[in-house]
Amino acid sequence: MTTDRPALTPALPAPRTAPAGGPAAPAGPARPGGAATAPRRGFLAKAFGVTAVLSAAGSALGLLRDLLLARYFGANQGTDAFLVAWTVPETAAPLLIEDAMSFLMVPAFALALVLREEHPEGPDPVRQLVRSTLPWLLLALSTLSLGTALGAPRLVEFLAPGLADPGLAVSCTRITALTVLPFGVAGYLAAALRAHHRFTAPAGIYVAYNVGILGVLLSCQAFWGVRSAAIGVAAGSLLMAGLLVGPFLRRLRAGRPVRGRRPADSLVLIPLALLPVAAFTLTRQAQVFIERFLGSALPPGTISHLNYAAKVSQLAMTAALLICTVTFPLVARALAAGDLAAARDRVEKDLGQAAAVVLLGTAFLLACAPSTVALLFERGAFGPRDTAATAAVIRVYSFGLPAQALIGVMIRPYFSLRPVVRRAGEPGAEDGGRRLLDWLPAAAMVLGLAVTAVVGLLTTPRFGALGLAAGNAAGITTTAVLLLRGLVLRGIALRLRRVLGGHALLLAAAGGAAAAGAAVAGLPADPLLSTLLGGLTVALAFAALGTGLGAREVRGPVLAAVRALNPSPVVDEGKPSHGR
Repeated sequence: MTTDRPALTPALPAPRTAPAGGPAAPAGPARPGGAATAPRRGFLAKAFGVTAVLSAAGSALGLLRDLLLARYFGANQGTDAFLVAWTVPETAAPLLIEDAMSFLMVPAFALALVLREEHPEGPDPVRQLVRSTLPWLLLALSTLSLGTALGAPRLVEFLAPGLADPGLAVSCTRITALTVLPFGVAGYLAAALRAHHRFTAPAGIYVAYNVGILGVLLSCQAFWGVRSAAIGVAAGSLLMAGLLVGPFLRRLRAGRPVRGRRPADSLVLIPLALLPVAAFTLTRQAQVFIERFLGSALPPGTISHLNYAAKVSQLAMTAALLICTVTFPLVARALAAGDLAAARDRVEKDLGQAAAVVLLGTAFLLACAPSTVALLFERGAFGPRDTAATAAVIRVYSFGLPAQALIGVMIRPYFSLRPVVRRAGEPGAEDGGRRLLDWLPAAAMVLGLAVTAVVGLLTTPRFGALGLAAGNAAGITTTAVLLLRGLVLRGIALRLRRVLGGHALLLAAAGGAAAAGAAVAGLPADPLLSTLLGGLTVALAFAALGTGLGAREVRGPVLAAVRALNPSPVVDEGKPSHGR
């Protein structure tokens, strides 16, 4: 494998084919003169099911982790110190496990597998790729981990200069710095396994991660206090990487040994193509830095209230993003084949479905935030005042959730149009305009950060944590608007009137559902009963209003459910969805 300068490759790569006769796999090998066959529908359904179940299990364990943190330590200067240290794994995970590493290495391993089929007698391109990249990655990750640990005092001072207990934050940061190396290894191995159509182990990494945290937290919190959470984070990261080593080695051994000369049509990795992805990921994570920087000057516990509110709020966004996680290969396949119309249709459908899911969750949070927080967190050191403060932040945060979900949908096809690997014989394009478009997501995020900072600075003196949450919502919404326009400029000609018209109907349904749910949730005093009744009201009202308004993403599932319950024909005479 070789590398070259980041010469801009074409925004839309030509489709590649591979010879038949490869080993049987859920995704069939490409045939000469034709496009690669799609994975069997049954396999895709199974992969989605496994991913959804394990992702839900990881999220549930993460919520249990947060519940235990609230129970054992409440919201005080100790948890504020830990959450500053938590910034390290919170930043490393998107960069090294999810966005950047995935966008770089999944295409690289996929192309290596194609080359393996095209050159059955030559050296194994997969092993060559591993041999050429993994040692350098380990060196870079080790250096970064060591540098983070040594620079912990300055990092804490930079992130939270007004922190009440900086010494504890430095100690926890040095412990969490150990996560950088195993996180990077886990991201690399997960990308390789997904390229081989092995999804179970990668989907389980956050289960292993949270099991490690919970194990240390439950057994050692009485001795080490909040430091036990930091030690648990480090232990969980090691379990995360360890879970993938065995499956990865089995896949690697299944290939051919590295022998013979490198074929002329070999894999060329463009490492600097990672920079726009990394820049976007880091600037997106910088919203947390701004919150903690400004929050450190507020009363102790503020950062903790923001953290608990964000964790609860993001469950709705995570549920919405499961949709595009599964459909992303379909979009990437259409783009690789040059079928922009199919990619556009899929992205528009994903935007609508993700908006429906996240707006339903937003309506629930607006209606039931106080009872939900009381039900989840109000025990031990987490008292009624913490509940009221966290619930208020959740309600303000919720206004930014639709933008968060839409960015998650849009960024995948956006970066899919920027190849990070190519064959040695493919020339790169030198279009400066396309090169600049690579950086548009990061630029949009920087502008969103500016809005976050300005709104936070202006509102925090009067509104405290609510001002920080409002800044977050305003900033991320600004970024989503810019990225929506950028996706059109990139080459995916979204029908914006159609998309935004459908979203307006969903927004109206969510507003009505939130009002109805809040009225019902305020009646019972018991948090469990309030949450159940309020949530049921929100769901029913959203379904009724969405169907009545003609929102396609709501109307379709509702009518399908009615047909399933009533086998007799159901005539759909209602109003069509806006613009459809």
